[in-house]
Amino acid sequence: MQTSVVEQHGRESHRVPENSQPQRVKLLLIEDNPSDARLIEVMLEHASNGLFEIEHVERLSAGLQRLRQGGINVVLSDLSLPDSDGLNTFARLHAQAPQIPIIVLSGLNDTNLALKAVHEGAQDYLIKGEVDGQLLVRAMRYAIERKTMSQQLARYADELRAKNAQLEADFNMAREIQEMFLPQQYPTFPHSAAPDESALRFSHRYLPAAAVGGDFFNIFAITDTTAGIFICDVMGHGMRAALITAIMRGLVEELMPVAADPGKFLTEINRSLNAILRRTREPFLATAFYVVADVVSGELRFSSAGHPSPFHVRREAAKVEPIKNWDPRHGPALGLFDKSAYPTNRCPIALNDVILLFTDGLYEVNNVAQEEYGQERLLTAVRARYKLPTERLLDELLADVHRFSSATEFEDDVCLVGMEIARLGV
Repeated sequence: MQTSVVEQHGRESHRVPENSQPQRVKLLLIEDNPSDARLIEVMLEHASNGLFEIEHVERLSAGLQRLRQGGINVVLSDLSLPDSDGLNTFARLHAQAPQIPIIVLSGLNDTNLALKAVHEGAQDYLIKGEVDGQLLVRAMRYAIERKTMSQQLARYADELRAKNAQLEADFNMAREIQEMFLPQQYPTFPHSAAPDESALRFSHRYLPAAAVGGDFFNIFAITDTTAGIFICDVMGHGMRAALITAIMRGLVEELMPVAADPGKFLTEINRSLNAILRRTREPFLATAFYVVADVVSGELRFSSAGHPSPFHVRREAAKVEPIKNWDPRHGPALGLFDKSAYPTNRCPIALNDVILLFTDGLYEVNNVAQEEYGQERLLTAVRARYKLPTERLLDELLADVHRFSSATEFEDDVCLVGMEIARLGV
């Protein structure tokens, strides 16, 4: 008769090297029938070559007491004992020594009972009269091996949970730091003006898809009459994208001396980014848009690095159009080429105008029919609400996208920034 692959593997995996003495296995046999107990001892003696050191007790209480003393490697137990019966026998044994493999050896040929026992943690369920010595030995050796492996997997799972908890804590701290990077208080123009008297007024909504995001924006004063707004979208999201946004923030601060010239500003950011990240193995790119609003000249100066065009909401003229309609020139996304040049474009601004900047996570959203919301729907939504106060306009746009997608959360990072021209000629 051919040996099965499982049996052959079992024998090979437990083969003892020559000239070495195998470590004896301490077996606790719980059986109240003396004839059955003696038969088991004889079968194991002939089949295991003295591998098992058997301790025999007849009652569950005695078995529990022996387990409390320790030193047992495997338990072989009947379910029907003078002081316990059925699955309760196994349950009490398992509760006393959950780390020790337990094999049920029962006179009941009950498939449902066997399945319940295994489901609750028994390593095997054997039927008296249907086993021989070899089967008993194999069953117990396999039970010990399975229990050892399950305990090792449990340890790995505990280690993984601990590492995940630490990783989550790290992400939470990263999120808090990233939120600190966002403007906590908008600048006023002039600097001495109260927020409700500022010539330029700002609003924003920032919704990262993960604990930390790859979208970033900054609003800063260049002079008392000119403001700079920088918005970018780093490829992907998560920790890697967040780290790059942190680098971007540092570069924005460092390049303030050229912040009045949007084209030069983006050119220098791109050059610096390439110098920092050129040695990384993973590809990197980020789209960005930078706009400078001058309330004295009534002019916007802007430059784009492959970023979606902001919308120019002209309330007095009852028009909404992409800023690129004034001048479509732009440069490539940041990080693609180390010597990219970004042109500076211009367009006029009027009293009560709103400049609406956003990242593509706002409109790259699908509905149940897999139709994308898209920039055209976004433009239509803004045109239908152009008279609204800026804060309410931002909330209405987010709500409109959610209604379209039937989703409560965005799959990508979303950044939405509004700048209102409240006064000119300061």
